[in-house]
Order: sequence, then structure tokens, then C-alpha cells
Amino acid sequence: MLRFLLSRVIQGIAVIFSVLCITFIMVKLKPGDPLESERHVQEHILKQRKALLGLDKPWPVQLGRHIANFATFDFPPMLKLPGRGVDEVIIQAFPVSAQVGLAALAIALTIGIPVGALAALRPHSLEDRASMIMATFGVCTPSLVLGPLIALVFGLKLRWFNASGWFDADDWVLPAVTLGIIYSAYIARLTRGGLRETLAQEFIRTARAKGASESAVVFRHAFKLACLPVLNFLGPTAAGLMTGSIVTENVFQLPGLGQHFVAAAQNGNDELTMATAAFYALMIVTFNLLVDVVQALLNPRISLRE
Repeated sequence: MLRFLLSRVIQGIAVIFSVLCITFIMVKLKPGDPLESERHVQEHILKQRKALLGLDKPWPVQLGRHIANFATFDFPPMLKLPGRGVDEVIIQAFPVSAQVGLAALAIALTIGIPVGALAALRPHSLEDRASMIMATFGVCTPSLVLGPLIALVFGLKLRWFNASGWFDADDWVLPAVTLGIIYSAYIARLTRGGLRETLAQEFIRTARAKGASESAVVFRHAFKLACLPVLNFLGPTAAGLMTGSIVTENVFQLPGLGQHFVAAAQNGNDELTMATAAFYALMIVTFNLLVDVVQALLNPRISLRE
């Protein structure tokens, strides 16, 4: 168990390190100067500021300093927003994205798993075809289309919720429903495929031959393996939802991490760009590690001693 976790942690650290390096190179290759502004600054003053911030050092030295800052949680202040650190922005924005993301994930699982299971247990039936048509429609519908429609109906027409903004306690509902409907389509298709494949395996026929009830066959024997594709999908999906959906947060004007990531990239806020990319990588690594452990516990063919 310890060896399994240690290997996954080392792999995760390597992934985060790679993300930091790639993001740093992309930031440095973009046109413009991080200290440029609308006001004209004399050249000697500009050189002094670069020397003070270490921007006159070679790229490897700057990259090493950034990695050391992130490793020790000593985050640098943002040049575009003096007096504020990237940790402050993340601490303020992450709860918004996490609240919407967790609600969306709960909605997706609540809808997707029962619909996919119903379709798998009644193959080629009306329920199967109807649920898969709906799932295909959900997969093909982007949040850029579904979000405004939901905001129009429930926000502007019925006035049950605010159409945009983060003002009331229920402002998470519409963006969460938007993301939950879309991701429930993926989960339904994965659940159907995994359950149908598991029900066709030899050990399921053996369990039925021994006289096990259909409910016991499905829930005690088949469902543990059938949910493995869903678990694989949930790792990066949960990380993406909790760190902010860029499109959905822009549609509903939420002050989450997705909005800050876009604004940082557009405004040349290099420190916040690198920090949000590293935070997103950290979330993906964490959730993938949890998924690996759960899969190993559910699937006897996976050993925790690897």
C-alpha cells in the first residue's frame, strides 16, 4: 500500500513539475513585457525593477525561483495587481468554483448512473434507445448553448434564480445544473457500456447458475466492476469542475478560478497564470490518486503493492 501511494505521489510531483515548466516557457514566449504599462517608464527605472524582481536573470534561474516559491508556498505578489498574492486570489475564488463543481458532480452522478443502469438492464428497449438519444444530445450540447438557455428560462422568464452573478445563496444552482446535465450524459453512456460488458462475463453467468437473484447479481457482483470506467472519468472531471469551468463561469459571470485564469492570460498576469495552472495540475493529480486507490479496492486484479 505504501509503495503504491509513494509511486503515485512521485508521478504526481513529476506531472506538476512538468506543468510548471511548460507554463513558464509559454509565458516567456508570449509577446510583451510583464512590466509594460500605459505610462512611459524611463529605461533605467525599468532595469532597476527587473533586477529587483529577478526578471533580468536567465530563464533557468527564474524557473527555479518559481518552483521554489510554489514548493514552499511562498507565492510571489502579482505585478499587475500590486499588494495581492496569487494565494489570496485562489483562496477567494476556489470556494465558488468548488461549490458549483461539487453540486454539478452530484447532479451528474444522480442522473447519469440510474439512466445508464436502466439502459444496460433493458438493452434494445425503448428505455435504452431513449436514454442514449438523450445522452448523445447532452454530449453534443456545449455549455455555451445550454447555459444561456437555462438562464433565459429559469432566470429571466420564471425569475426563480439570478441569471448571472454571485449575490445570493442559490446562485450556484443554474451553473451547477448546466454542468450536471452535460456530464450526466457522459456518465450515463459509460455506466451503460461498463454494466453491459460486465453482465456478459463468465462470473456473472456462474452467479446466476448458482441461483443468485438478479438484484444480487447486478448490485453485489456486476456493479463494482461496471463503475470502473465511471471512476476513470471522474478523476479529471472532478478536478476540472472544482477548479472552475471557464465557459460556464463566463456565461453566468461567476467569480471563480475559471474567470481568473482567462483574465490572467489576457492581461499578462504571469504569476496568476502559472499558479492557476499548477493548482489545476495539483487537483488532477490528487483526484487521480484517489481514483487509483478506489479502483484497486474494487478490482481484485489491481494490486496495491505495485
